Amino acid sequence: MMAVAFVFPGQGSQKVGMGRRFHDAVPESRAVFEEADGALGFPLSRLCFEGPETELQLTANTQPAILATSVAAAQALAARGIRPDWVAGHSLGEYSAIVTAGVLSLRDAVVAVRRRGEYMQEAVPVGEGAMAAILALDLAAIEQACGEAAQGQVVSPANVNSPGQVVIAGHAAAVDRASELCKKAGARRALRLPVSAPFHCALMMPAQERLARDLARL
Repeated sequence: MMAVAFVFPGQGSQKVGMGRRFHDAVPESRAVFEEADGALGFPLSRLCFEGPETELQLTANTQPAILATSVAAAQALAARGIRPDWVAGHSLGEYSAIVTAGVLSLRDAVVAVRRRGEYMQEAVPVGEGAMAAILALDLAAIEQACGEAAQGQVVSPANVNSPGQVVIAGHAAAVDRASELCKKAGARRALRLPVSAPFHCALMMPAQERLARDLARL
């Protein structure tokens, strides 16, 4: 029999309306959103279903929203007898994976990622950081562009998603400079990502230290 793997998404995949169909059609999925709402003390489900997009895009909201929607989707599949043999996640998606694997409770996870988002946003206020996807340019050229663009700020490769897609992160102005240099070097596109903080770069170190203390208590 073929093995089944679930791979869960990270930030940037959020969209107003996400999860509504699962909530409305599948009792097990509805229970996920209800538990997340209760754990956080505010209607996260309403933010997922109705927005506004500007609020959903803030990382302290994005992270629990994607987690809840991902777990709701997994529960919808489980209700139909489809369960994974393997789970994995991209960045934030790792939390969805370990909840689905039964390693961490949904309640603990949704609170942890809410705090994770708060710590990240406090490390770099909205508007000061950015991320961009660089398409069809080799990693060495991207690293060189980041080095030239830094000018005393932070910008570096953050996610090597594939040979043809690398995400850079750092101070917003430095990310913009690096994006322009990448395009001049031959990148097919350089796309700003819909996120409110520059994840997976040195600017996140203060958030990492704070989150580590929280996770140690779980």
